Amino acid sequence: MCGIAGTVCLVPRCDTDHSDTVHRMCEVLRHRGPDDGDVLSLERACFGSRRLAILDLTEAGRMPMASGDGRWTITYNGEIYNFRELRTELEALGHVFRSESDTEVLLHAWIEWGEDAYEKLVGMFAFAIHDATDGSVTLVRDRYGIKPLYYAKRGDHLYFASEPDVFFRLVRS
Repeated sequence: MCGIAGTVCLVPRCDTDHSDTVHRMCEVLRHRGPDDGDVLSLERACFGSRRLAILDLTEAGRMPMASGDGRWTITYNGEIYNFRELRTELEALGHVFRSESDTEVLLHAWIEWGEDAYEKLVGMFAFAIHDATDGSVTLVRDRYGIKPLYYAKRGDHLYFASEPDVFFRLVRS
């Protein structure tokens, strides 16, 4: 099932580390991903994940996941049904993979095609992707909302998560 959570600073300079907040958010999601969890602080963002390991049980499938060059980072919940076909297409374009996960295929698809990758995806998904070159974060969910993605703005920050209960934790902190 997996679960994702995170925060994005909406102002140019953000000196606060939100890893403790995102850790607490992810604890609310523990039931969605009992196998693993991690939090990664990025420039103007912090991503968290709770993982239910299905496709790649190794460390290589761990999230949040960064690209080899460190430019892109993704946290993801879902299943890309056509990830094997996309992987074959991406390998033909020169992409090299280090895992067997659909997360990494999704990451490489975004690197190759940007927002146009969305049209190639068949599945149910919600994800956040960070571009270190400009600090931007893009939030995406599947067309039918099968994998939910909730968000809330509080002060200079946007918070996102797989479940709305996560935000009640924020209100109490």
